[in-house]
Amino acid sequence: MIRVIMNEVVELSIGDLAPDFECIITDGTKINLSDIINQGEGVILYFYPRDNTPGCTIEACDFRDNFSRFKETGWKVIGVSTDSANSHEKFANKFELPFDLVVDTDSHLHKLYGTWRMKNMYGKEYMGCLRSTFAISKDGSIIWVKYGVKAKGHVDKLMEDLGVA
Repeated sequence: MIRVIMNEVVELSIGDLAPDFECIITDGTKINLSDIINQGEGVILYFYPRDNTPGCTIEACDFRDNFSRFKETGWKVIGVSTDSANSHEKFANKFELPFDLVVDTDSHLHKLYGTWRMKNMYGKEYMGCLRSTFAISKDGSIIWVKYGVKAKGHVDKLMEDLGVA
């Protein structure tokens, strides 16, 4: 299992055991990866920068529009950002998102999965989310991972690669 060591950013790879986690979702419920896997589901864990922004909305709506196909083939979709539960609730309601959104305000889960990175916008450096997606099999191993994905077309590529399309 790969971890962040001495504040160095590391990347998880196909074949790695996905780091287990316990997180709060929008409605205040705690979820953890091992329980989901023990229920016989694979997990699509996608990290996105911010609720209600153009790219993040495109990505979330693509997951929404293909949600039933993921569900039918044994995948649970979970979105992760550093937004608050209130922000997630508004975002989910506005776009009728049928999947859970994790409240990761302290960026712990982002760091665990290597998606919390130094970014640069207009010459200003800051720490933020690198849009990334992980497919975690029913045995807990990572079978698909992409760091730095583009929102548009991303879900279609994921579905094609997983044979969900």
